[in-house]
Amino acid sequence: MNEEILTPKRNLPRDLFLHLFNIVALYWFAVSFITLCWQYINYFFPDALNYNYGFSYSMRFALASLFVVFPLFMLTSWVLNNIYKKESEVRESKIRKWLIYLTLFITALVVVGDLVYILNTFFNGEITARFTLKALSIIVVAVVIFAYYLDDVRKSAPSTVTKYYAWVVSIITIIAIVGAFFIVGSPMTARLAGFDQQRVYDLQNIQSQVVNYWQRKGVLPNNLTDLNDSISGYVAPVDPETKQPYEYSVKDAQKLNFEICAEFKTENKVNNPQGSKPIPAGYYDMYSENFDHSIGRNCFDRTIDKQLYPPMPK
Repeated sequence: MNEEILTPKRNLPRDLFLHLFNIVALYWFAVSFITLCWQYINYFFPDALNYNYGFSYSMRFALASLFVVFPLFMLTSWVLNNIYKKESEVRESKIRKWLIYLTLFITALVVVGDLVYILNTFFNGEITARFTLKALSIIVVAVVIFAYYLDDVRKSAPSTVTKYYAWVVSIITIIAIVGAFFIVGSPMTARLAGFDQQRVYDLQNIQSQVVNYWQRKGVLPNNLTDLNDSISGYVAPVDPETKQPYEYSVKDAQKLNFEICAEFKTENKVNNPQGSKPIPAGYYDMYSENFDHSIGRNCFDRTIDKQLYPPMPK
């Protein structure tokens, strides 16, 4: 009876939940941090042959993940360490050791696989600074995780090194998050870029409809309302923010020259004269490179080539 009173009761559901949640949060944090590192590399070492159109989205998603997952990982780690101090047998539980050894196994495979891939790429003569930095970011994160948990699983009590790991990782993560905001901008900037994205899509749509109008009728529309079609249901789009019609004018009806204009709130240029870095708004596709714009009113001069866009036979 006395033995039962003195022996602390094990809380297996609690142990399972905390250890499993902590490990999953660790994996999520590691992947998000590596993703953020890769987007930094994409920004500072852009690839002219592989423009990264998802740059902005990937960086913002990584930031959102780090904002949520990293504090949860640190919180569960802190809770578990407090439990270990009071209930030392929890630290020796099979649940914890299985999850730690699984983590060691996964990180070891990641490091080995990454090294093999680096060497294979090197032997093929395709090694670049961009590729090397991305590969190294995976190795560094995996090695840090492996070293920490290998040291932790060998000891019967939490090590003082744990606090240093926590501080160093926290400082590096905070610096990475703050730096990312200087690249992708604030949430307000993202919203303004979203409006500009819709403006580009609308101008593309109007341009396509003007060309189609010419092919079917042999003349340019006098204004955007001429494009409205009650049968197909098409209505010329308006500015998503101001709800005002876009500007359209015929400059030379004989030469099929027209102009469309819009007011933009952000700058987005694919053909960057400075050379290289991805644009934070990141919404261009292969058809929108001729809609580069700066902040303010931008007009796009268009001339329909009769050979490329011949009128439809009547």
